[in-house]
Amino acid sequence: MKRSLVLAVVVVAAALAASLFLRREAPPAPTAGAPPGSAEIGRGEYLALLGDCLACHTVRGGRQYAGGLPMATPFGTLYTPNITPDKETGIGSWTLEDFRRALHEGIGKDGSYLYPAFPYNNYARVTRADIEAMYAYFMALPPVRQPNKPHEMRFPYSQRPLLAGWRTLYFRSGEFKPSPNESAEWNRGAYLVEGLGHCNACHGQRNMLGAVKDDDVGGGLIPLQNWYAPSLGSNRETGLGDWEVKDIVDLLRTGVSARGAVFGPMSAVVSHSLQNTTIGDLTAMAVYLKSQTAKGAPAEAAQIRPTGQQVGTMMKEGAALYEKHCADCHQADGTGVPRVYPPLAKNRSILGSHPNNPIRMVLLGGFPPSTEGNPRPYGMPPFAYDLSDREVAAVVTYIRQSWGNAAPPVSPVEVGASRGVRIE
Repeated sequence: MKRSLVLAVVVVAAALAASLFLRREAPPAPTAGAPPGSAEIGRGEYLALLGDCLACHTVRGGRQYAGGLPMATPFGTLYTPNITPDKETGIGSWTLEDFRRALHEGIGKDGSYLYPAFPYNNYARVTRADIEAMYAYFMALPPVRQPNKPHEMRFPYSQRPLLAGWRTLYFRSGEFKPSPNESAEWNRGAYLVEGLGHCNACHGQRNMLGAVKDDDVGGGLIPLQNWYAPSLGSNRETGLGDWEVKDIVDLLRTGVSARGAVFGPMSAVVSHSLQNTTIGDLTAMAVYLKSQTAKGAPAEAAQIRPTGQQVGTMMKEGAALYEKHCADCHQADGTGVPRVYPPLAKNRSILGSHPNNPIRMVLLGGFPPSTEGNPRPYGMPPFAYDLSDREVAAVVTYIRQSWGNAAPPVSPVEVGASRGVRIE
């Protein structure tokens, strides 16, 4: 009985960790800067933006950092807490040690375990000096009196002490330690990617209990969102191996580059966090990422693939659909228009083992984020109501198998699963 209960808790904790990456509404823009004369507070604001704190702790139309953002999970709904310095409803009564313990150990002021939707596995690597700067910034914010909403978790997932099982298996404390064999730039990139940036939370493979290796950025399916976060490692076919550092920096800073554009959940990350990052820090992150190798083979999508004559028929239909709906922007040869319409030939998001991303882009359309470096992004219209599941499968199969692309074909069943509700 004990063993079953611990296992159940471990599973839900992992699922809760995944809930961090649910699609979020855009919060208000960050404050223009720190109060005059306080370099420490200004540095803390910069670090908070790197950690994407504003996006999770602010609801649309609400006060910054006052919490209340719902994060739905299969086991109930979590609500992010108020982290303004209000003494009754926020963290105004927290000491620096309370704040450090939350980030480094995942334990709240009252001693309770924090749900791992708060990525303390990554924040544990943040240095004490940076935590002190972040604490100074949060304590300098205007206090907002807004009571925290209680989580709506079903039993036994509402019993926080049982999170001890997940922590025992997967939580490892300890600040980041620079590698003496690497450059200062590489170490800075590793610190940001593995720590505040918590990149592996989306771009790493999760096991059956929802845990991900600390340094795994080889790509992974984002739970509950049906988006696939592509590899950020050095693999040339599916990662960043043949990307120039400048192209990676452009993508992270503006949302577009000569090699592609961001979309889906990553758009919010660029908009609310990465576009505020210095060129030096983005370059360091790019240098570190290009040195990483995937930890194991990418997970395959468990679907029945069309074969033989079916694929031939789909390719013919897909070619006609591509010429009608896609070629004007992405070009007949799939090369696109740099920084305007992303290329489809050799596009790592198109070629992933999971076809979720191209399916969802065809169905939903979308825009890269509006950033200072790209204030008026070009978008793609949705085709969910114009194309059937069969037609979407055909055009995505054509894209994945043309211009030198060699990814598996896509079935209408996969499109229907991604669509959620079948529209014919």
